[in-house]
Parts: sequence; C-alpha cells; structure tokens
Amino acid sequence: MIKLTFRQGTLLVLGNLRVPHTLWDERSKAFRAQGMYYPEIINYLKNSGIEFEDSVLELLPCPDLKRAFLTSRAQKKLRNYQQEALAAWKANEKRGAVVLPTGSGKTLVGIQAIADCNTPTLVLVPTLDLLEQWKNQLSQAFEIEIGKLGGGVKKLLSITVSTYDSAYLHAESLGNLFGLLIFDEVHHLPASGYKSIAEFSAAPWRLGLTATYEREDGLHLELSRLLGGKVYEKTAPELAGKHLAPYKIKRILVALPESERELYDEQNSIFLNYLKKTRLRMQSPQDFQKLVLKSGRDPAARRALLAKNKARDLAFSSEAKLEKLAEILQKHKEERIFIFTEHNRLVHRISQKFLIPALTYKTPTKERTSILNKFKSGTYRAVVTSKILDEGIDVPEAGVGIIVSGTGSKRAYVQRLGRLLRKKTGKKAVLYELIAAETSEIGTARRRKKALAKPKGDK
Repeated sequence: MIKLTFRQGTLLVLGNLRVPHTLWDERSKAFRAQGMYYPEIINYLKNSGIEFEDSVLELLPCPDLKRAFLTSRAQKKLRNYQQEALAAWKANEKRGAVVLPTGSGKTLVGIQAIADCNTPTLVLVPTLDLLEQWKNQLSQAFEIEIGKLGGGVKKLLSITVSTYDSAYLHAESLGNLFGLLIFDEVHHLPASGYKSIAEFSAAPWRLGLTATYEREDGLHLELSRLLGGKVYEKTAPELAGKHLAPYKIKRILVALPESERELYDEQNSIFLNYLKKTRLRMQSPQDFQKLVLKSGRDPAARRALLAKNKARDLAFSSEAKLEKLAEILQKHKEERIFIFTEHNRLVHRISQKFLIPALTYKTPTKERTSILNKFKSGTYRAVVTSKILDEGIDVPEAGVGIIVSGTGSKRAYVQRLGRLLRKKTGKKAVLYELIAAETSEIGTARRRKKALAKPKGDK
C-alpha cells in the first residue's frame, strides 16, 4: 500500500514506488516531491489503478463559504468579462492567471472563486495596504472573520490574507492547510524566494490576478509551472467605454532649451562612444546590468554610466517640461490630477514649484492616507508621486494623469493609466506623456506604447 504524507513543504511517497516528479531521499527512506505536484501525483496513482492512502491535506476548519457568500448583503453580480475569466479558469482545472486592467474588479473574480471552491483559501498580496484592502472586502463578502499573516500578526483562519514576505517565511508550514491559493499581483510570484510559496504548497487550486502578466526579466514563464499559466486576458482598450472610463493618451514632444540640449548631447556622446568602442549593446535590462557591474572595475565604464545617468536626468527633468506641466495644470484646473515621475528628486521639485502635495516611499502611512483623503474630498486637486501609487494602494478617482518622466516599464505604464479609468458618469480620462524631443525618451515612450496591446499569440 502506497502512503502519501506531507512534511515541510514536500510530499513523501512511502511504499518504495517511484512516481512522476519524485526523487529518492535517503534520510526519509522514501521518494520525495515538492508539494505543488500533489494533484499530478494523485491523478497518476488513480489512473494507474494503484491503491494508496492519502494523508497530505490537513485543511483548516471551514464554514460553508458558498452559502455565506450567497446570503451576504455585499454580494455583487459579476460583469460578463469577469464571468468569462472564471469560466476559463475553471476549464483549466481551476488553475491559472487572469489578467485584467487596474480598476476592472480583479478582487471580485477572486472572491467568486473562493465561494465556488468552498475550501480554505490563502490570499497572497505584495503589500500591507493590499492586505487590509482584501481583508476588508472578504469580511464584507462572507461576513466572517478573516485571518491575517503579516505586519506582526499570525492568525490562520478559513480565509487568510498574507503578504508574500510572510508566506515565504512560513511556506513549509502553510503548504497543506489550504485548498485554494490566490496570488494577487501574481507577477511577483516568480521572484526568487516567493516562488517557494507555490512550490511548497499542495493546494490543488490556484488563481493568479494581475494587470501586467509579463515581466521584463522573462520570469513570467515560470508561472505556467507554478500555477498554470495565463488563462484569460482583457486590456484597457477592450474595456474602456462600457466597463472602464473612456480615455485618450496625448504624447507631447518637448524641445530641450539650448543649454540643456548641448549638455545632453555631450553626455550622451560619452556614453554612445563607449558602447561603440567596446562593442556593447543595450538591448535588455540584463545588458545594462552588465555595464553597471563593469563600472565597478573599469573607470571608462563608470564615466560612461555617469554620463548616461546625467543625460537621462536632463531629459527627465527639463525646465521645458515644467513649463508644459504648468500649461496642462491650468487647462485642467477643475479636475483631479495625478502627476507621475521616475525619481523622487523631481517629485519634490514639482511639489515645491507648484505647491502640490508629494507622495514617495518615504511618506509616512498616516500622512499618505491624509493626502489621499484630501485629494478624494477635493481639498487637494493634484498629487505628485514617483512609484508609490503604481501598485498596492487603493487610490481615489482621478480624470487626468501626467507622466513627466518614466521608464519603458509596461507594468508601471499600465498601472498609471489604470489609476484614471474608474468608471464615472460623463467622465473622459486623459493621460499625458511629456517626452523630451531628440533624446532616449523617444525610445522609452515607444516601448510604453506597446504596453496596452496583447502579446503576439494571445487571443
């Protein structure tokens, strides 16, 4: 008789039978596999007609979640695309990632999945802000106490919300307590360390949620192994108008003043001449990282890197951009506006010049909450920020966004646009991009432009 047990994030197959995904472990005198292969091993044993005893899952006590949800006063009817997403996920054996724009109701998809699976569920989020947001919505949806793992609290209940950091620290002990894992902002999961949360878990059902599935480092390919790959996607253009606010993107080329142009050309030439001389190519983040490492031992590489940074900063924070920003602020003086920059230095410069409250990663939580509440109430009409609003924070509705500077990151671009798309009667959102003419920002903006299109091969 074969016996399956769970130990510290792994499955032990007792009975001297090797099954798929297992390796012999001399210490335990058994074949061992990562917890994530539990469903496949069970299917293999059943399909092979092999008798076995299964004592892997020790699920937490759980009320009837489906019934609790159906009788809840907070129950919401899913939109057609949310229903399609759930159907695609179920058709893939309740595994896979759903990709929907910011503001389109990904959380509701997760809540419905919990009700349908009716099993103890662990929800993973990247920040404490998101932990509290999920915890509040789940409490309303099921009208039960929601567990929490993170922020110094460890209270495991039938539905528990955890940060990725805390789940990583406790991955070995969490692995057989839950039947469903929901990974919010699932693009974080393939990161080194975090992926062990999925690997050490025997949970047969897994749902990933994100607005930006692809990672620039290519690690999103790991998601097929960890939870089942992408099963459904809708982009902002597909949902704008009916389910999200209609929007326009206005890209404005800004000419650098002569003095800034001369200095930009000088610094950029230093960088380009170094690449030409050394035959280096900058085609990916990994290529740039190689230059950074090389600059630690090569003075010429360091000089080239510093020159590139100086040229980039000139393009990012040109005085001409601030003049154009002033025009846009005046044009939309009756609307709520988010201003986005790449670096904190420009955040503070804009804040001081235009008397606009600033939000950075250094802003205390209490102050940040106060600023966003005043923005929501109309006390503040604009907020300037670097990356703190890109992900993981519930922000008030705004109709205008201005990217003064930014990278070519698809993720940041989609998140920033998403901040403007909350549906409101009569609303037409607009996102401005200020681009320094005849600089490397042209290529950066071109890469951002591709962010709203589905990757080739997707339906």
